[in-house]
Amino acid sequence: MANHKSSVKRIRQEKKRALHNKYYAKTMRNAVRKLRALTNKDEATALYPKVQKMLDKLAKTNVIHKNKAANLKSGLAKYINKLG
Repeated sequence: MANHKSSVKRIRQEKKRALHNKYYAKTMRNAVRKLRALTNKDEATALYPKVQKMLDKLAKTNVIHKNKAANLKSGLAKYINKLG
């Protein structure tokens, strides 16, 4: 158990932040799965900017790494371009 007031507070803050990050990371993964499950190019093209915006925001706030966001965005763009 922590001995200092500041470390007790830090533990509380870390728990809260971890829960927040976990929620947004899971939401992002579900959005990517939803986009990859689409087979209609028009629907996928309409959803892509929303997913892209979400990835950029999460990379900016360090929930995910910026390179992971870039890799996901490029992979999704390739997937959408392949749809016929």
